[in-house]
Amino acid sequence: MSILLTQLASAGDATRFEVISEVLGTAEADFPSRACVVPAFIFGAKSMHTWCDEGIVDARFRLVKRFLLHVECKIIAVKTFGATTSMDITLARTFLEIVAAGSFGRAAENLHVTQTAVSARVKALEELLDAQLFVRNKAGATLTSAGEQFTRYASMLVQVWERARHQVALPEGRESVMTIGCEVSLWDPLLLDWLLWMRKSAPQLALRTEVGFPGDLIDKVAAGILDVAVVYAPQQRPGLRIELLLEEKLVLVTTRKRGQKLDPSDYVYVDWGPDFAAQHSLTFPHLGHAGVTAGLGPLGREYVLAAGGSGYFRLAVVRKHLDSGRLRRVRDAPEFLYPAYAVFAEGADMAVVAPALEGLRRVTKNP
Repeated sequence: MSILLTQLASAGDATRFEVISEVLGTAEADFPSRACVVPAFIFGAKSMHTWCDEGIVDARFRLVKRFLLHVECKIIAVKTFGATTSMDITLARTFLEIVAAGSFGRAAENLHVTQTAVSARVKALEELLDAQLFVRNKAGATLTSAGEQFTRYASMLVQVWERARHQVALPEGRESVMTIGCEVSLWDPLLLDWLLWMRKSAPQLALRTEVGFPGDLIDKVAAGILDVAVVYAPQQRPGLRIELLLEEKLVLVTTRKRGQKLDPSDYVYVDWGPDFAAQHSLTFPHLGHAGVTAGLGPLGREYVLAAGGSGYFRLAVVRKHLDSGRLRRVRDAPEFLYPAYAVFAEGADMAVVAPALEGLRRVTKNP
């Protein structure tokens, strides 16, 4: 980042404007005096509201159309870039990890560094911002008011940096990269259906997918590594938006003939998360010690189809087996809701995220 700023500082005004506009994805050069609207936190400046040539003003406006929408930021005239300093992305990542972990110690463990290193990074960040970000106590670390305000900026900074990294590795013939992660228990068949829809409807986007656990996926959205995560029961976090995709149902199905009672010996317990576990134990206390436990829905389903037995599975996934007669629903058995949500950043590049969300809506409405 420092090298980029040095190069821009020695270039002409027009060149600097074109380069920054291209980096940030600005579609129109409609800023006064050849000034480019950029987030102050990218360059580590201390004041959050500065008009470098004309004095200090407050501004709330649209930042670069394809990146940070409707956020407070700083307007920096391109002529002043040579006087700015860059912020190490690591500082922002460390800040966000402390916010998520709740303490310097746990953040150090998650980042695989010493607690001294974490403290040093926070000190450097506070010096850059000229503000205290955390109050440390025996319980951990809590945000100050300045820290709360900086949270969304830190998240956006990391997301913009990750977006830039993705664009550098952009495959030939594609305009941008869309990265999506899906919770282990939800990917089948949603992720494949989504990929097929995106190939037809958004061919300009390169697609990158992964399957993982919800906490890890949401962390990656917050860090800008993923554009969208599809998860069950996400926790609300600063800087993230959550959209309900579908109200999936978990239904009890069996290979047994009608009239036969459920047998704990061939019952397959699928781990659908803590909410399901609590409701299941209350409803079926006698099925608490199943002969087979599966941490993955597709594995449990295929086992029941191959070996026979019973278990709770997502209705949309087993519907074809119900229609064919390979499985049947257990009469009067309770259903459990298993909603799926899309999680994405408030400052996401909507030129990339909007088609992805539309695809998810389409394939979840027409499973």
